[in-house]
Amino acid sequence: MEQLGILTQGDAVSRLVAATLLAMSVSSWVVIFFKGWVVWRARTDVARCTAAFWQSTSVAEARTRVAAFDRQRLVLPLVSATDIRADTTLASAGSAPQQLTRVLRDALHVVIHKLQFGQVLLATVGSTAPFVGLLGTVWGIYNALVSMAFVGQATIDKVSGPVGEALIMTAAGLAVAIPAVLAYNIFGRLVGRIEADLEGFARDLRELLGNPQALPHLPLQAQGNQPLESMA
Repeated sequence: MEQLGILTQGDAVSRLVAATLLAMSVSSWVVIFFKGWVVWRARTDVARCTAAFWQSTSVAEARTRVAAFDRQRLVLPLVSATDIRADTTLASAGSAPQQLTRVLRDALHVVIHKLQFGQVLLATVGSTAPFVGLLGTVWGIYNALVSMAFVGQATIDKVSGPVGEALIMTAAGLAVAIPAVLAYNIFGRLVGRIEADLEGFARDLRELLGNPQALPHLPLQAQGNQPLESMA
């Protein structure tokens, strides 16, 4: 109830600081729960998709099997990127390995960007929330000292109350920042492992499809696409 009284009796700056901390807390927790769900599914999906791909007899079959497991669409974009079309643009001017390197790199960047969603927000909240809370504390102490100056007598009981209430803003800033920092570090480590798995898969995929002579029995392209052998 005391915290509620601070919000209702504070001035515009105090309310703005409290509203900012509340918005930071809500947004960071939304990202934490959503990103935790995504990363948990991604760890399982990437392992299943890569296993299904290497157990397939053709790229067409592998694409179908990967699509069944890839709920977050992390591996399927890499497999679909190998459908290189022959045309007269500069994109098809290089050899098959060069084209595969480019399309797989672009697809990998899109997938990694999806995995890194929310990391910037968590880092921002974790680094700025303590200072926002400190601003509320400084402003609260300033208002308390100004109000006591008009009274003309400052005793310990009159000082401790307003100052203690103002320090709550610092505690609130730390309470918002600590979960965001912990989540940022944990997700960064987990996402880094997933990215390493995806980069390794993309590298193996390039080496596999970049040498079509070694795979005469694999239909590398879907119907309507130019086979990689004619682009080498």
